[in-house]
Amino acid sequence: MRSQRAKVLHPVAGRPMVDHVVRAAAGLGARRICIVLGNQAAEVRRALAHHGSRLTFCLQSEQRGTGHAVLQTRRHLEGRGGDVLILNGDTPAVSAELLRGLVRRHRESGAAATLLTAQLADPTGYGRVIRSPDWEVEAIVEERDARPEEREIKEINCGVYVVDAARLFPALRRLKPENQQHELYLTDVVRILKGEGRRVVLHPHGNPEEVLGVNTRRELAAAAAILYRRKAGELMDRGVSFIDPRHTYVDADVRVGQDTFLYPGVVLEGATRIGRGCRIDPGCVIRDSVLGDEVRVLAHSVLSDSRVRDGAQVGPFTHLRPGSDIGARARIGNFVEIKKSRIGEESKANHLSYLGDASLGRGVNVGAGTITCNYDGERKHRTILEQGVFIGSDTQLVAPVRVGRGAYIGAGSTITQNVPAGALALSRVPQQNRQGWVREHRAGAAAAASGKAARRKARAAGRGRARAARRSSRRGSGRAGAGGGTGKRSARGRGRG
Repeated sequence: MRSQRAKVLHPVAGRPMVDHVVRAAAGLGARRICIVLGNQAAEVRRALAHHGSRLTFCLQSEQRGTGHAVLQTRRHLEGRGGDVLILNGDTPAVSAELLRGLVRRHRESGAAATLLTAQLADPTGYGRVIRSPDWEVEAIVEERDARPEEREIKEINCGVYVVDAARLFPALRRLKPENQQHELYLTDVVRILKGEGRRVVLHPHGNPEEVLGVNTRRELAAAAAILYRRKAGELMDRGVSFIDPRHTYVDADVRVGQDTFLYPGVVLEGATRIGRGCRIDPGCVIRDSVLGDEVRVLAHSVLSDSRVRDGAQVGPFTHLRPGSDIGARARIGNFVEIKKSRIGEESKANHLSYLGDASLGRGVNVGAGTITCNYDGERKHRTILEQGVFIGSDTQLVAPVRVGRGAYIGAGSTITQNVPAGALALSRVPQQNRQGWVREHRAGAAAAASGKAARRKARAAGRGRARAARRSSRRGSGRAGAGGGTGKRSARGRGRG
């Protein structure tokens, strides 16, 4: 992966890779889920802490192979009966439905172990399934230990097993590190069980992309594409519309209501909840936010940890920072940024404004260019605009400040004191119109400019006359030379004659 982060912690569709695998196992109703930890054990434990007591963590302090990893669960699983489902933490696309089919196959067959397999056009990197002449499984051979003819086999071991717990741990104790890696291979359990006369069956899976492991960034992106496609399919089945699901990215934990319309380029992340009948335009990013019903988010808006209530409209190019709460039927428009503020029902801030640490009542109108000056260099302060307040354009509200119900703020004002209800507040310098000022104060400048223009014109005329004189002088010189020559020729002619 070329990363400082443990592979299983890389995010895929909004969750750490391993979390997808844990949820798939939990979807089967497993009595106990054991997580074998190795690299970055503490970080993996924290990433899965939200599962609570259903998880048991086992530390593999020395990594000695896959068989050795499963052995770390012995004191939690051995002697309890039942079947053990073994999964790898780097297969995020595995689904509970797939695993349910594997367990069903295992129990119906009465086998000691059942392995999930798949056919790959290019099986490089995977263990190969060796079958006997009667098509029964004979062994699993890792690629590094396979002979050339075995490497030509297309059927691979997916690394997903169901094993009778009573047979699993005795077989694990018999493993030996007789391979190029000098590790205890879990795949050798197949050979041991077969040697004991136990039945081992295969469960081929027709969609290998669901069970392939992630070892590179390319494979990580491919796994994410599978999960985004799967999520889009689930949402469309529930009445959500997509123009192009291939280019719309909805994380696994996002919920979207019926009749909502998602345009291409939309990214819905984290714990986002979107109500019914919403419309999310192209290029919007919504993260950990809650949208009510009939909300419209116009193009290229970014919402984080915010709430937008029923019938409100946001965007285009709006930024809702954490703590924003937009009231029902409110309008937040072009290039407006809101942070930690409550916007009342039917209030409007349609243009080029910043509202931080503010509380707006119902029906407030915020003019273009309005700013709440909420930070004094040390602390944040609140601005309160009560119901029906009108804020003129280009107003600065220097917090802490309160504007009373129904008050008006004149455009271009800087408000530093509370404004009573129903009052008009102005802080502009009174306008003064001075008649004749231009004539009195700019006449000299105009004359100077006129003089400069006249001098430039005179200089240009002088240069023109000088050029004309030079041209005239050159023409006169040429005529004299021609006449003299003609006279000489005539004189010589007359002499000869």
